[in-house]
Amino acid sequence: MLRMTKTFTQDDVIRYVYRETSEKENREIEKAMLCDARLQEMHREFMAIKSDLNKAVKTPSDTTINNILNYSKSLNLPSNQ
Repeated sequence: MLRMTKTFTQDDVIRYVYRETSEKENREIEKAMLCDARLQEMHREFMAIKSDLNKAVKTPSDTTINNILNYSKSLNLPSNQ
């Protein structure tokens, strides 16, 4: 019996990295990675990128905060006090 091998795209690997794939897709991708060095490398790269993104600074700089506050003050809106 001849079985067709599914070709996985970058989008498939990204979905896998972010756990957006079904259990069936997980098994298929994991099986494909066992024998596809290109797919393994793509997975490693996307995992590293995901890790770097998770470490990114998620707070605005003092300059940004000051710009927002100054803009707000310039509107001369009545306070709710």
